[in-house]
Amino acid sequence: MITKTFQNLRLSALGMGAMRLPVVDGNDAQIDEAEAARMVSYAMEHGINYYDTAWGYHDGNSETAMGKILAAYPWDSYFLATKFPGYDLSNMDKVEEIFEKQLEKCGVEYFDFYLFHNVCEMNVDAYLDEKYGILDYLLKQKENGRIRHLGFSAHGSREVMERFLDSYGSYMEFCQIQLNYLDWDFQDAKGKVELLNSCHIPIWVMEPLRGGKLAFLPEEQEEKLSKLRGEKTPAWAFRFLQTVPGVTVVLSGISDFEQMKENISTFEENKPLDKKEWEALLGVAGEMVKKIALPCTGCHYCVSHCPKQLDIPALLELYNEHSFTGGGFIAPMALMAVPEDKHPDACIGCRSCEAVCPQQIKISEAMADFASRLQG
Repeated sequence: MITKTFQNLRLSALGMGAMRLPVVDGNDAQIDEAEAARMVSYAMEHGINYYDTAWGYHDGNSETAMGKILAAYPWDSYFLATKFPGYDLSNMDKVEEIFEKQLEKCGVEYFDFYLFHNVCEMNVDAYLDEKYGILDYLLKQKENGRIRHLGFSAHGSREVMERFLDSYGSYMEFCQIQLNYLDWDFQDAKGKVELLNSCHIPIWVMEPLRGGKLAFLPEEQEEKLSKLRGEKTPAWAFRFLQTVPGVTVVLSGISDFEQMKENISTFEENKPLDKKEWEALLGVAGEMVKKIALPCTGCHYCVSHCPKQLDIPALLELYNEHSFTGGGFIAPMALMAVPEDKHPDACIGCRSCEAVCPQQIKISEAMADFASRLQG
């Protein structure tokens, strides 16, 4: 197992995420603890020492299961990470209550790594609001040795991350972002990497396979990559991350034993991409996005002609994400920070925007489809 240096620690380059553990009869709330324990055992034997869970994973049962499973191993043989659930605004005034409960659920006296969970458009104001005292409380726990390293995860835009870092950056030791070759341009992961590198903040990676979408590619694209390097498709996603500067830990939400073995095998070697391979992989990503995403360039001609003054480029960006993912939480979450009269269902279908769109996008149809998808 490749390891990376973080301060005075050696962390496995591959970490085990506990958001997609094996479950019983398809019930996400009922973890198959025996199978999960078998996977952790194999992970430990093969050098994984970083385990990531969170308050809400598996309907609140992930922390309990991981705490129980990891209790079988010496405390100094692994690092445990969890997060404060600020993705739910009703939790903002409960930081002490939740933190104490998390220690109890995991059966530990301290957390090696603790994160502000999912900094995004919807919650950044609340996270930064001093009345909740979240940062002060967590810094106090760090001072008392109950948190060893403090960081944050982010699904928000680069601009949201900049706001958070402007206020709390001096306290953040690491940051966890959605990073993969598809999102390098599609979600501006490139810009987020540049931001974190400029702040000298080590990067933790989530969604390296985009929820499994990058584990299998169309035959034509797989053949194109195999001619350059004879590796399986998932390995390409991990080699991409081995090429990105600043990446320390890659978290894989491993849901079955064979998947774990394959991922661990990939991380036995550090084999970053060369320039030709890098460009080929981004080309594959571009082809994948092009099939679904609308080609908005953000010129804003449409906005000046919209009687409702909708931020059409921003809405189309969210529409592209929602369409490609087939749903998900990112677009609804981002829209929570947008006034209701600026949502896609506010579009009146006048087509004034379409008359000036250089890309000839059928914006009114996209807004109607977006509104329908959100309601459905």
